[in-house]
Amino acid sequence: MSDITLPRNNIKITTGALVCEDSKLRGDITIGKDTIVHPMATIIAESAPIIIGENCLIEEQAKIVYRVPFDRVEDKDNIPPLIIGSFNVFEVGCHVEAAKIGDSNVFESKCFVGNKVSVSNGCTIGAGCQLTNEQELKENIIVYGEKCQMREGLSKPLPQYSQMETLMKILPSYHHIKKPTQKTK
Repeated sequence: MSDITLPRNNIKITTGALVCEDSKLRGDITIGKDTIVHPMATIIAESAPIIIGENCLIEEQAKIVYRVPFDRVEDKDNIPPLIIGSFNVFEVGCHVEAAKIGDSNVFESKCFVGNKVSVSNGCTIGAGCQLTNEQELKENIIVYGEKCQMREGLSKPLPQYSQMETLMKILPSYHHIKKPTQKTK
């Protein structure tokens, strides 16, 4: 058995966010304006709060978990929140435990990002790529291929405005939506 007890659920949904009832949210989580959380997406704030920025897209079966950071195991009581920036995309089946996530990143299908990894801004982690070693991805890094090669991209990934606009219209027609708990500032 694990000696970690999950904190009581404290889910804060900002007005304008769309969070499906069938998503699995555990712990202290804040979801920013215009962020979409698909059904069957999982977000677990195990060690400290997770604060998700605006205009993020978290697709079905995507999993975001914030565990005790590897470098803070001895100091479990003073763990800062995981702040996930704006305009991030978490595609189907990705599993992200990153220690830091900036803005405008794409985590493609079935990728895995461990808790020793910090992701800056404008990065793309390719489908099926696994990052487990301690590292910080500099801005606009693209991780791709069987061997998870890295190269610098020419620009940041573009926001998914048209897809998100369509989802904002369609998801409420087919799924129950959680009500907002916070007004936009």
